[in-house]
Amino acid sequence: MKIGILGGSFDPPHQGHLTLARTVQRALGLDEIVFVPANRNPLKHRRVSPAQDRLRMVELMVDGEEGLAVSDIELTRGGPSYAVDTVEEMKLVCPGEYWFILGSDSLKDLADWKDPARLLHLCRLAVVSRADTAAESVVSSLDREYSRRIDIVPMPSVPMSSSKIREDVIRGMPVEHWLKPVVWEYIKKVGLYRK
Repeated sequence: MKIGILGGSFDPPHQGHLTLARTVQRALGLDEIVFVPANRNPLKHRRVSPAQDRLRMVELMVDGEEGLAVSDIELTRGGPSYAVDTVEEMKLVCPGEYWFILGSDSLKDLADWKDPARLLHLCRLAVVSRADTAAESVVSSLDREYSRRIDIVPMPSVPMSSSKIREDVIRGMPVEHWLKPVVWEYIKKVGLYRK
């Protein structure tokens, strides 16, 4: 089985995340993409919504979407969320061929990740490149041992982000076009992102 892991805060999960997952799935012929909400990103220091709200929104977003799934592995483990630990645990539970999905902007920080050599021993990286050559230049600057384990997936730029959606909710701007209706209903019901 060929499995992609898409981690993130997903605060909130939006249509761009679905587009990214489907783009990678088609490009690499993956059987499944597993969304993994992070407990705590060790490289980012922003407060996030409660874990159970973020998990529930991702569950709602992927419900009924064939080939997409959700795992609470990082939330259950607690502490900082490290890709290498997640891939290692997921391979024990469900053996297969794995890709860890990330944006080309995150690739340049790979050296700061926990045990990147081990991560690239456990899986390949699917690097989403948003219609520029940034990914290629970063990959070419990496050690050959790393670069041969990276697949670049071109994807048009998506003009949305979770931070922009949060800001727009606070300002009372329309955001429902960026979200699945069930996710938007959940945000309203729980009162997320309101001052």
